[in-house]
Amino acid sequence: MRVLPYGQRAWLLEMEDATGVRSLDAALRLLRVDGGGAWARIVDVVPAARSVLVTAASPSDAEALRNMLEALTDLPPRDSPDGRTVEIPVTYDGPDLEFVARACGLDVDEVVTAHTGTPWTVAFGGFAPGFAYLADGDARLRVGRREEPRTIVPPGAVALADGYSAVYPRRSPGGWQLIGHTRSAMWDASMAEPALLRPGMRVQFRALP
Repeated sequence: MRVLPYGQRAWLLEMEDATGVRSLDAALRLLRVDGGGAWARIVDVVPAARSVLVTAASPSDAEALRNMLEALTDLPPRDSPDGRTVEIPVTYDGPDLEFVARACGLDVDEVVTAHTGTPWTVAFGGFAPGFAYLADGDARLRVGRREEPRTIVPPGAVALADGYSAVYPRRSPGGWQLIGHTRSAMWDASMAEPALLRPGMRVQFRALP
């Protein structure tokens, strides 16, 4: 792990892989609640694909955290404090469903079974408010992005790309393979917690008839 300064109040922790990111994110969230001292002065923990951003309440708090962060090594895999499971019902009718099946060496029903058969983990958010990158699904569902991104992807589109799954929270451009759609809202600015999915949560997709 590399600990890099990120402004006056934050550190960027670079990891070797996504598994390390999830373990570190879970550890920091637990320490923030139960660790006391400088750990309690962490105001935000933001995971990404290969890094975690840790923001402290003040520059002095950030300085106090540095040695403690550098000492976090050999972290065992662990669940996030927010390990709730969110069920998302999906109609599997996406325009790329048959392409995904061919690319993965499966038939359409097997793609649906694979997508719904294993709970996914919310690894991190990005791209747009409410867009969550879901990892740890069925390893057979590895497919690349489209050669030509679509200029418009509708809200609720359920997609696959590069080993991740996701649900588009709103109408936007996008290059992922679309396999279905859901009516579940991924982002609601009127709520105290606008994002339905947050890092550490589990997502169980369920096929609608």
